[in-house]
Amino acid sequence: MITREAATATTGAQVPLLELAGVTKSFGPTVANEDVALSIMPGEIHAILGENGAGKSTLMKMIYGVMAPDAGRIRWHGEDVTISDPAHARRLGIGMVFQHFSLFETLTVAENISLSTDQSAARLSPRIAEIGDRFGLPLDPAALVHSLSVGQRQRAEIIRCLLQEPRLIIMDEPTSVLPPSGIEPLFETIRRLAAGGCSVLFISHKLEEIRSLCHRATIMRAGKVVGSVDPAAETKDSLARLMIGRSIPQPTRTPARPGKDAALELRGLDHVPDDPFGTHLQGMDLSVRPGEILGIAGVSGNGQRELAALLSGETALPRGDRDRIRLDGSGCGDADPGQRRRMGMAFVPEERNGRGAVPEMSLTLNALLTAHGRGMVRRGMVAHQSARDFAESCIAEMGVRCAGPQSEARSLSGGNLQKFIMGREIRLAPKVLIASQPTWGVDVGAAAAIRQQLIALRDTGVAILIISDELEELFELADRLQVLFRGRLSPSLDRAEADTALIGDYMTGGFLTEPAVATPPAAAA
Repeated sequence: MITREAATATTGAQVPLLELAGVTKSFGPTVANEDVALSIMPGEIHAILGENGAGKSTLMKMIYGVMAPDAGRIRWHGEDVTISDPAHARRLGIGMVFQHFSLFETLTVAENISLSTDQSAARLSPRIAEIGDRFGLPLDPAALVHSLSVGQRQRAEIIRCLLQEPRLIIMDEPTSVLPPSGIEPLFETIRRLAAGGCSVLFISHKLEEIRSLCHRATIMRAGKVVGSVDPAAETKDSLARLMIGRSIPQPTRTPARPGKDAALELRGLDHVPDDPFGTHLQGMDLSVRPGEILGIAGVSGNGQRELAALLSGETALPRGDRDRIRLDGSGCGDADPGQRRRMGMAFVPEERNGRGAVPEMSLTLNALLTAHGRGMVRRGMVAHQSARDFAESCIAEMGVRCAGPQSEARSLSGGNLQKFIMGREIRLAPKVLIASQPTWGVDVGAAAAIRQQLIALRDTGVAILIISDELEELFELADRLQVLFRGRLSPSLDRAEADTALIGDYMTGGFLTEPAVATPPAAAA
């Protein structure tokens, strides 16, 4: 395994594998990257750090050929190159493992991988198995994707990338879909790649991961490179200060004082989704009282999407099952999203674009989508000034970086759009707030601010249910925890009695006293 010292020692003697000089990219009046300089050495694990809107995604897209810089130079193996598109990037030896998987559920691993090559699945199968063995990524090439855990699906994406024999791999938030037990095996794979001379560009908001894994970190702020450090020599707080220019405030909380009667209840809920590869929900019971936060932990793919759709009303139950979901004492299982909102529910979906916001619409119009009942529509006409004022309040209170309420949602970075959506739902002053992955893709400073807002909302008497893959987030926020595994909920745990080991055990089914019935497989690593 390559050591930090070895990586550092080689930088003076070797030609950088990838070098950027003066790279600039603008979108109208917005400068996404300005005069960026960056160098990646062979065999180096290099982190790119920055808060939302710092320009990380734009920079990665230019390296991978998705877009071209307006100015500056990109050098590959010491030679100037113009990377015309992702296919050209792959031919050069640049691969990318995206945060969101692009696999067809009904095809095998080998069939999926063959779609990106000119070889048949039968010819690829031995190579898939060989690469899996070499890099510690065991995977059956004949396995159907819908039968795989999320950890195994990630292996398929990495193997697909490795089959192209890349010299540089860009990994975008690769641990966001993994349980705690799956992170170290992934890191060991990354270290093996580096030991073999492959460089890795590692994008993550998890500062402790960067400190333990990466040889070097380039810090970006407002589209510019502001420094390069050895992350092992920094603390989590010092890295955060470099990123956002200040220390991260730790959420402050007082003990919860929940009300007596549940504001939201599930009673023995069973549900078979229309999606043949969805997760069956079985015997689900939970309750959230006013003035408390219930956290739902679990590895992605264990029924979170189906649970969120049932709670929000996007999936409605038959009228005879309406009392399986109760809101403020009234059955609402057959109610649609609009009816539930009128009953006092607010909802932050996992998918920002398309469900949380309409990308082509302005922030003002996106505010109107869920807040129109707050004086923004009068006699059938939109009160545009009221809508603008509401959007401006969301922007100001959540520190959203944008050109103003007229900005289209698609012009915002993912993290800034998430802050806007959270602000919009919080300002509705709901009785019940359901938030799925509330700080997903959000930088550490903004995540801390969102969490503090949620705690403050709890203290006003709102019942809050949070579905999150981030254990650290749930331990900071939740008063009680339940774990979702193969469509079943664990018993409720008070925050004081829950620890990482116990939750990790529950995340692999440790709370079950009998085998789960046949359902789509667990999303264990």
